[in-house]
Amino acid sequence: MIQPIENSYNVLTIKSDFPILSQTHQTGKPLTYLDNAASSQMPISVIDALSDYHRRYHANVHRGIHQLSELATEGYESARKKVRDFIHAKSKREIIFTKGTTEGINLVVNAWGRANLGAGDVILLSQMEHHANIVPYQMLASEKGFIVRYIPITDKGEIDMDAYQRLLTDNPVKLVGVTHCSNVLGTINPITEMARLAHEAGAIIVIDGAQSAPHMPIDVQVLDVDFFAFSGHKMCAPTGVGVLYGKQALLEAMPPFLGGGSMISEVTFDGFTTGELPAKFEAGTPNIAQAIGLGYAMDYLNGIGLDNIHHHIKTITEYALDRLSELPHIIIYGHSPNRGGVISFTLGDIHAHDLSQALDFEGIAVRSGHHCAQPLHRLLGIPATTRASFYLYTTKADIDRLVEALYKISTFFVSKR
Repeated sequence: MIQPIENSYNVLTIKSDFPILSQTHQTGKPLTYLDNAASSQMPISVIDALSDYHRRYHANVHRGIHQLSELATEGYESARKKVRDFIHAKSKREIIFTKGTTEGINLVVNAWGRANLGAGDVILLSQMEHHANIVPYQMLASEKGFIVRYIPITDKGEIDMDAYQRLLTDNPVKLVGVTHCSNVLGTINPITEMARLAHEAGAIIVIDGAQSAPHMPIDVQVLDVDFFAFSGHKMCAPTGVGVLYGKQALLEAMPPFLGGGSMISEVTFDGFTTGELPAKFEAGTPNIAQAIGLGYAMDYLNGIGLDNIHHHIKTITEYALDRLSELPHIIIYGHSPNRGGVISFTLGDIHAHDLSQALDFEGIAVRSGHHCAQPLHRLLGIPATTRASFYLYTTKADIDRLVEALYKISTFFVSKR
């Protein structure tokens, strides 16, 4: 593994690649963007690539014989190869383009799950899951009658691995669904070990990689996961595109998720035969420009180095935790030493929405609410948190502005009572 070279990582140079980050807030204050767990920003190279596609070779992909279609197809399939290499999949057949992580998980649930889960079967999810890794299973469970059980988390916000092993051995578990990195707690889960234990128990494992793929090197073969879903808009790419990786044998055995054009080999008035992978799961006209943009975003991230990005995010998160701990009455949720660039917190009795709005007035963009993790927030005993999340362009000055603004807001709210 390439070791991060801290001296070569110039965060100000990187930040200058993102035009949106140079603007000022409507209040006249500099924009401090700390909402990267929701969506990251796009560098100029990706913006230019999107513009080039729309200006020069916008057309539908695959069966077209004309030059524009062939150029669009080349760009689209080149992006698939970039994804394959980015996550170290064996084959581009294992790369399915989707709208995002949510669609990828729904594809697994409705294709693999519908074919393989039935009454009396058990699946395991963790208590820290995003709604996208809970609700699709609940929807199918109400129809098929299988049981959804939840792996508890510790006081530090980590998977309780002893409980996980007990749940695997006590039940006929067929599937484990877990986030690689929590979008609330920041916890990075031990996926390789969880996958090994799941496979030993005869279960497959499905990973929500929305918060990990943008921030660290991913090797799906080393992780040995069966499915891995992630989104482009959290990793410097446009919205509306994501990826589902699946082991080829599993994808080939699954029925299609959507029907229509592209996903077929032959159609008659009496029936149809499905096409080869990956077309089998890409019905209709895909998000061509967005997929091409995702490929260019991966080029950009690879140019900096995922090891270097991960090192920077780890460093900036540690700095943020130290600075935020200076604030009186702050409670930070999630205390795993192995964590990503996400910090969720409350400040005294200030409501998360009020705090987020006050921060916006200071030019600081954060997220407030339950972050599509209501069960986890209920477990924590709180309705909502404020979340600051970091990325490759986050600076210590950004963190300092956040802390200074929180001091100011805290003083204001105290003085009003």
